[in-house]
Amino acid sequence: MILQAHLHSLCLLMLYLATGYGQEGKFSGPLKPMTFSIYEGQEPSQIIFQFKANPPAVTFELTGETDNIFVIEREGLLYYNRALDRETRSTHNLQVAALDANGIIVEGPVPITIKVKDINDNRPTFLQSKYEGSVRQNSRPGNSIGTLTAHDRDEENTANSFLNYRIVEQTPKLPMDGLFLIQTYAGMLQLAKQSLKKQDTPQYNLTIEVSDKDFKTLCFVQINVIDINDQIPIFEKSDYGNLTLAEDTNIGSTILTIQATDADEPFTGSSKILYHIIKGDSEGRLGVDTDPHTNTGYVIIKKPLDFETAAVSNIVFKAENPEPLVFGVKYNASSFAKFTLIVTDVNEAPQFSQHVFQAKVSEDVAIGTKVGNVTAKDPEGLDISYSLRGDTRGWLKIDHVTGEIFSVAPLDREAGSPYRVQVVATEVGGSSLSSVSEFHLILMDVNDNPPRLAKDYTGLFFCHPLSAPGSLIFEATDDDQHLFRGPHFTFSLGSGSLQNDWEVSKINGTHARLSTRHTEFEEREYVVLIRINDGGRPPLEGIVSLPGIILAVVFIRIKKDKGKDNVESAQASEVKPLRS
Repeated sequence: MILQAHLHSLCLLMLYLATGYGQEGKFSGPLKPMTFSIYEGQEPSQIIFQFKANPPAVTFELTGETDNIFVIEREGLLYYNRALDRETRSTHNLQVAALDANGIIVEGPVPITIKVKDINDNRPTFLQSKYEGSVRQNSRPGNSIGTLTAHDRDEENTANSFLNYRIVEQTPKLPMDGLFLIQTYAGMLQLAKQSLKKQDTPQYNLTIEVSDKDFKTLCFVQINVIDINDQIPIFEKSDYGNLTLAEDTNIGSTILTIQATDADEPFTGSSKILYHIIKGDSEGRLGVDTDPHTNTGYVIIKKPLDFETAAVSNIVFKAENPEPLVFGVKYNASSFAKFTLIVTDVNEAPQFSQHVFQAKVSEDVAIGTKVGNVTAKDPEGLDISYSLRGDTRGWLKIDHVTGEIFSVAPLDREAGSPYRVQVVATEVGGSSLSSVSEFHLILMDVNDNPPRLAKDYTGLFFCHPLSAPGSLIFEATDDDQHLFRGPHFTFSLGSGSLQNDWEVSKINGTHARLSTRHTEFEEREYVVLIRINDGGRPPLEGIVSLPGIILAVVFIRIKKDKGKDNVESAQASEVKPLRS
């Protein structure tokens, strides 16, 4: 083993003496910081330097970014056993220390820097194998199509990474070869000799080469020629003549077909045609739909035609593209066409000025008061006769000439508000056509309903004899309209003679309590009248009785019969509430 180690060291020493590296031509020296430069790709087992240390050092130790490439022998020989790669690591930072027989550091560690020098071992590459660009037809020579960028992993700004671009091939070579150029160093692709026409050749394919001093790489570029809007739409004829239609022609009807053509590329914004009515239809009664495949225009009715307002219309169309025309090209007379629309009269029903007429009056207006009016007009100018329909309560009448509406009976908000009827307008003469509208009469409330009990109170009674004063609660209401807080009634006894036996106390705006003042009541039925006031304008009051609650007091007699209690009760007789 010792002999084998000596032989290995001898081989390294011979290799060291032949091809070693160092500083200032020295191949050995003391342990100190050092920097070495080594070309990548060199054969392995190259000796770099032999370090010498003072006794008692017997061996050396190497640490740092060795990457299992750099090794140091016991004798201090530093070498590498695999080829270096600058693109993997351009600088290796190592440390060397001298150790004694016990492995104790006696000198160092000192930094050793290995700089890997570049060689041209990387081929230039494109990010893609195929690119796509475009150029508008009629573009001027020199216009940029795009820039190609290749990359080289060799050291930047050196001859190894300096790249050149060139066009290897153009297909097709129509109308000539050399239509494109690429800047040698920048990679910008440009139009070279003349403008292009899509009608001649819609697509070109280029083979591009990028090279450094030793390697070449190809990529492919597809260039599409894009159409521009340099052709205007042209109508097949400028005058579509006269068209006669009745004014009641259905909305949505197609009344005319028009056609223009465009020489630009089909199915693009340059050749698509939109038709606009630019004159003769201020009301927007007509519209034009375009077939996207044929550019045929279909003139349709969007709103009702009207003989009375537009019997004859001179319509002018304009055909234009959604994409703007190129500079210098303008629409001319070829993009315009016309036709004359003649509308014939049709007898039409009267037309109300509103779909719903509405009026508001107080419910206590005097009979014969005008409560509203409606208006209608006959398109042909005939006289109109008005009538009412659905006046179920017989409250209203209408002047058949003027459309004024009057009350003919007392109105009652509580019976129905708003009160809805239909108004019929019929032309006088002609075909007697008619139309219908709504009349809504809103009745404003007046205080015309006296208070009353909210329900019939029956089936309640006091037992005789009264052991303590009793009370009952009752509720009042009326049929008038109230504010959001509800009614505010006041309560009192109906006559002064009742005050010795009864009292009324208010609980809130709608409820009160009737109480007995003592317990000394006879066994009979009592009728107590209550006065309720609503405090309205004008104020109204009602006098009511409460049968079966407190007003009819029923006594229960208890007597002995054969050792058992016998209970005899008398049912209160019903008393109808009194109305004022």
